[in-house]
Amino acid sequence: MVNIIWFAMMFIGLLVAAATGRTETVTEAIFSSAEKAVTVAFSLISIMTFWLGMMRLIERSGLIYWLVRALRPLATFLYPRIPREHPAMQAILMNMSANLLGMGSAATPFGLKAMKELQELNRDKETASDEMCTFLAVNTSSLTLIPTTVVALRAATGSLNPTEIVGTVLVATSCSTLIAIIFDRIFRYFFRSGRKGGKR
Repeated sequence: MVNIIWFAMMFIGLLVAAATGRTETVTEAIFSSAEKAVTVAFSLISIMTFWLGMMRLIERSGLIYWLVRALRPLATFLYPRIPREHPAMQAILMNMSANLLGMGSAATPFGLKAMKELQELNRDKETASDEMCTFLAVNTSSLTLIPTTVVALRAATGSLNPTEIVGTVLVATSCSTLIAIIFDRIFRYFFRSGRKGGKR
């Protein structure tokens, strides 16, 4: 679906450029954008390498496990039916910790592992469980303390103060995570009520 949307946007842009006689503008934009994309990509290599190294130091120093311990009460509240020592809970905690540090690339493997383990616990293999829906909502909204990827992108594109968004990101992701949890609970309540009503 996303590919279709992007193709439609490009195709419409080319049609408008042809209709208004500004095809040379499109050509210039294509080449300048391609050049800028390559520049940003190469700039990101050093920045992302630095942050990935920091993530490894955080993991080796044991700080990641302190984060896991700090997040465990929240995870237990959000996923009360998952055993505390189950691999699904461990993957969820690691995913939450990586997201908290703004390392989306590091969080993805843990997210995939969490979904796999949650599917093992799921009784109805054709329908997502409550825990899977909650995890998807929390992972998508992802509370972030340090938006390392966004900071890296801002630094790569020449921002004078790439870290100035940290406070704003913290407030925004706190709100998004809170709203995600609230709506998850609301939908879960109405879904359960609907199922009970259907059984009657």
